[in-house]
Amino acid sequence: MSDKNQIITTPPQDKIKEGVAKGYFRFLNDGTKIEYLPQGHKENYNDPEEHVRAEYYFDLLEKYHYPSKRISFEIEMPDRTPERYADIVIYEDDAKTRTYIVVECKKDGISDAEYEQATKQAIANARVLKAPYAMCVAGNTQRAMETDAWNDKEPERATITDIPISYGKIEEFRYKKGDPNWDVKTVNQDELKRAFQKCHNTLWAGGKRSPTTAFDEFAKIIFVKIRDEKKGRRTGEPYDFQIKTHEPAESVYRRINGIYLEAKERDPEIFKESLKIEPEELYTVVEHLQGISLNKTDLDTKGVAFEQFMEDFFKGKNGQFFTPRLIVNFAIQMMDIKNEHKVLDPACGSGGFLLHALDHVRKQAQEYYPDDLGEQYAYWHDFAANNLFGIEINDSIARVAKMNMIIHDDGHTNVIGFDALSSIDKMYEKNLGFAKDRFDIIVTNPPFGASVKFTEHPYLSGFTLGKNGSKVRTNQSTEILFIERCIDFLRSGTGKMAIVLPDGILTNSSLQYVRDFLMEKTQIMAVVSLPPFAFAHFGAGVKSSLVFIRKRGANEKITRYPIFMAIAEHVGYDATGRKDPLNTLPEIVEKYKEFITKNAII
Repeated sequence: MSDKNQIITTPPQDKIKEGVAKGYFRFLNDGTKIEYLPQGHKENYNDPEEHVRAEYYFDLLEKYHYPSKRISFEIEMPDRTPERYADIVIYEDDAKTRTYIVVECKKDGISDAEYEQATKQAIANARVLKAPYAMCVAGNTQRAMETDAWNDKEPERATITDIPISYGKIEEFRYKKGDPNWDVKTVNQDELKRAFQKCHNTLWAGGKRSPTTAFDEFAKIIFVKIRDEKKGRRTGEPYDFQIKTHEPAESVYRRINGIYLEAKERDPEIFKESLKIEPEELYTVVEHLQGISLNKTDLDTKGVAFEQFMEDFFKGKNGQFFTPRLIVNFAIQMMDIKNEHKVLDPACGSGGFLLHALDHVRKQAQEYYPDDLGEQYAYWHDFAANNLFGIEINDSIARVAKMNMIIHDDGHTNVIGFDALSSIDKMYEKNLGFAKDRFDIIVTNPPFGASVKFTEHPYLSGFTLGKNGSKVRTNQSTEILFIERCIDFLRSGTGKMAIVLPDGILTNSSLQYVRDFLMEKTQIMAVVSLPPFAFAHFGAGVKSSLVFIRKRGANEKITRYPIFMAIAEHVGYDATGRKDPLNTLPEIVEKYKEFITKNAII
C-alpha cells in the first residue's frame, strides 16, 4: 500500500528527474503534487502548465543561474479584479523588493492566438510589478521581452533573444553551436509532434490556406531548418534559424528566405517555388522551431513524430491513405533487404516503405560494423543515395516523401513526381535509375479502386492487362496495371516484390486472367491475409493481402511449387484503431524463413 505522501523520484522528464536529485523539487501524493522545495510551494502536477513551470524553474536555476531564494511563485497582482497571479517572479535582491523578471507559463501546444494573449498578460504583470523583463513560456515556444519597449502593434521591437543570464547583458543571439547551455536541443516524440502541429496551424491560418498548401510551406521551412543545422560553423557561432534581439519580422524573413533560395538552387527537384508566406507568419514558425534540433534528435523520434503528424494531417484533410508502419515493417522484414539491392516503391506516397527499407539497412550496418562508425555510415548512406527509388504521382506528396527522407538523414534524390503507369522511357529521362528489369526488390501498396480510361491515358494499350485478347479495354483498375508495371521493373529471374492487393484479385472469378498472368510471369512465394480492419483507421476498408512474388526468368519453366500461406489475425491494433498488444506479424516472418529454407525457395 502506498503512502499518500510518498515521494516520487523518477518522473518522466530528464530535467525533472535531475531537479529531484538536486533537491529543487519533490513529488507527493503518488506524483500528483509537486513541491518546490526552496520555496515550500506546492502545486497540482496533473496540470500540464505545471510541467512547463517545473522545467522552466529548473532552467532558471541551472542555465540562467538565478538563486532560488530570489524566486517566488503565484505572486498576486495588486489592485486587479478578478484576481491575477504571476506564475514565476525573479527578484534582484534577497529581500524580494525589486522585481526583475516576470514569467507566464502556458501548456505546450496552445494556439497562436492564445500565446499572443499570454505574452500580453506577461507584459501586463511585469508592468504592474515594475519588472524590466517579461517572459512567456509554452513548452518549446518561448518569448522574452523588454517591458518598457513593448508595443502591441510591433511586439518584435520589444522581443529579445532571451532573458539575461544571472542579471547580465542581453545577447544578440540565443542559440549557438556546441554551447553546453545554448545549443539547439533534442526533444521527445510528443514535443516534436506538438511543434509540428503548431507550425502547421500557424501556416494554415484557420483556413486562409488549403491544408495541402500549408503543408507545402511547412515542408519548405523544415528543409531550411535542417540545412541550417547541418551548415558548417565553428563552436560558439550562432545559428541563422533564430530570432535576434529586437529583430523585425521582415529581417527574419530575409535571412530564412536567403537560406531557402540557396538550398532550392542546389536541389531544385525538391522545391521549385518560392516561399509563399508572410514575414509575420514565418516569424511565428521560427519561434516554434528555433530551439529544437531536428538533426540531432533521434531518428526514431523524429521519424515517428513526422509520420504520425502526416497521418493525422492527410487522413483528416487530404483523403490520402497510409500503410500502417507495422505492416510496412513486416513487408520489409519478409524481403530481407541488403544494401546492394536496388529497391523501388512505384506508389511511394509519403515514403513509408522506403524509410523502413533504409532503417532496415541502417540496423544491418550497426550489426556488421559495430565498432566502425565510418563503415556504418558508408554502408547505409550508399544504399540511400544510389539504391533507393520512389515514384509518386502527386507532386505535393512526392515533396513530402523527399522531406520525410531528408528528416531521416537523406535518401531523397531518387524520388520523383511521376505517373508510374506512364512511359518508363520518360521516367528514365527524368532519372537514369528507372528502367525495366532494373530493381532487385519492390515493396508497395498501390492505389486501389481507381480506373484508368483509355480515352484519358492511351498508354493503357501498352499493357498486356490493358487488353482483352488483341482489343484494348476501355478501362482497367489501377491495382491490376500496377501488378504488370511492377513486374516490368523487376530483374528477370531474381527480382522480388511485396505488394498489397485487394482480395478480389485473388478470388473473383472475373479476374482469373489477372491470376493467370501473375502465375505465368512470377513465382508466388507467399500470401499473407490481412485482417479486414488493417487499413480501417486510415480511411480504407478494403479486405486485402500481402502477396510476395519472384519474377521468372525469360526461359524459366513453370513447375509445381509450394506457396507459404498465413493469416495475420493481429497487427498491433484493433478495428477501432486502438493499440492491440498482440501482433502476430513477427511470428509469421520467422515461419516464412523456416519455410523457404526447408523448401529451398530462391
